[in-house]
Amino acid sequence: MLIFILIFWVIYLASKDHTKFSFNLENHIILNQGNIFKKYSHSETPLCPAVSPKETELRIKDIMEKLDQQIPPRPFTHVNTTTSATHSTATILNPQDTYCRGDQLDILLEVRDHLGCRKQYGGDFLRARMYSPALMAGASGKVTDFNNGTYLVSFTLFWEGQVSLSLLLIHPSEGVSALWRARNQGCDRIIFIGLFANRSSNVFTECGLTLNTNAELCQYMDDRDQEAFYCVRPQHMPCEALTHVTTRTRNISYLSKEEWRLFHRSNIGVEMMKNFTPIEVIPCNKSENIKKNCQIGMKTPFPSGYTLKKMWITAFCKQIKFIETKNINDCLERKLIYLMGDSTLRQWIYYLQKAVKTLKYFDHHGAGIFKTHVLLDVERHILIQWKKHGHPFVTKKLFSVKDENYIPREIDRVAGDKNTAIVITLGQHFRPFPINIFIRRAINIQKAIERLFLRSPETKVILKTENTREIQENAEMFSDFHGYIQNLIIRDIFVDLNVGIIDAWDMTIAYCTNNAHPPDYVIQNQIGMFLNYIC
Repeated sequence: MLIFILIFWVIYLASKDHTKFSFNLENHIILNQGNIFKKYSHSETPLCPAVSPKETELRIKDIMEKLDQQIPPRPFTHVNTTTSATHSTATILNPQDTYCRGDQLDILLEVRDHLGCRKQYGGDFLRARMYSPALMAGASGKVTDFNNGTYLVSFTLFWEGQVSLSLLLIHPSEGVSALWRARNQGCDRIIFIGLFANRSSNVFTECGLTLNTNAELCQYMDDRDQEAFYCVRPQHMPCEALTHVTTRTRNISYLSKEEWRLFHRSNIGVEMMKNFTPIEVIPCNKSENIKKNCQIGMKTPFPSGYTLKKMWITAFCKQIKFIETKNINDCLERKLIYLMGDSTLRQWIYYLQKAVKTLKYFDHHGAGIFKTHVLLDVERHILIQWKKHGHPFVTKKLFSVKDENYIPREIDRVAGDKNTAIVITLGQHFRPFPINIFIRRAINIQKAIERLFLRSPETKVILKTENTREIQENAEMFSDFHGYIQNLIIRDIFVDLNVGIIDAWDMTIAYCTNNAHPPDYVIQNQIGMFLNYIC
């Protein structure tokens, strides 16, 4: 009897351990398959509490506090007490009859309101540019805010000839303060609509980054990075039936009627230097500093370059010009290139297909312009792929979520080597949402790049910053002010990473495109900078 009990006890313990081992192994396999989507109803407990790792939360809080200090609340009672482009005065410091190429030209700006009263604080959103139409030349100017109603506007005189100067008042400080407050009040200016498909039945329901409802919800959750998306669950359909998503703009605003007056089209982008005559720039036979070839990891100043005869010329490194198809093919040979982001990177695919005839479009199936795009050159072993970034993605067109992944997860899937390059851009689709959503995504991407560099330090990573876009009536959601803040965040988060920077913000100001999708000659020069980084 004792022997029988002993044998039974050993078998019981062995079977228990085996069950435990099998459970752990299954969990391990599921995690490594990258299956990040889970669902739960509103009456159930989430599989993972919606609390981010402490480090990430602290970083988000720290960045938010810095931004709040940089964009403090400004008193606003009436349009007349806001910054006036007409009443403000700009004065050239140390004026000369002629200037030398390479010199710095400084302008002191003193801002006043519409009543002519001197303002005692800064915070105005300004855009400085110098240009020579005959030379098809342009460059950004640098604005320094002294936070007392005065600004220093600095121009580097990159080229010789007749140069005109421009300083636009995009938004007064009171408008900037209103935009910042409104942006961070909620996610509900954009509505997401999800399509659930179950055999022959299709149902549309409301979705979003957050949902305020008592209805049963499907939660699509990345537990590691705490990126969440929700949909109201249709009756008699599983959460896995979500196939497509589209968006619409809601008639919701967090700006008052008086504040909206600041964002009428006539009050956005008003010239503050109307009476300035062009200045004359001459060569002066100044010797130029010898610059190193452009390479990954270089710090980019602002302005980072200028355009001359529509060609982009960097100010901090020596460029190789990739104009001939053979030169581009030689650079791209045996390269795997992953473009991750929005449609401003998809433009690269369209341009390369037209400019390099040896690159052939591969039909990746799917429908619409938001499917995965692939270019192939089988003979030279070149693959270039574009995939859209994950939620939020704002468009009236339906896009599939079945191949959907956040950029950090896409980076995790790249093995990497010396012939692999990743280009990342995001921002335009984040503008209508609270800034903490963008900060979290940027931090998660930074962590994914660090993981990539641990397994493959030779992989090249390039960040293309957000570019300027059209001046729209709906400044609350799409103002360039939001893009400017996001660019500051990107530079802060990625400052210590060994990555290349393509400053699309600087380039699109220099070219004065004012288009969310810049023309081909701008895309050509962005790709030119990319080729300099990888070859």
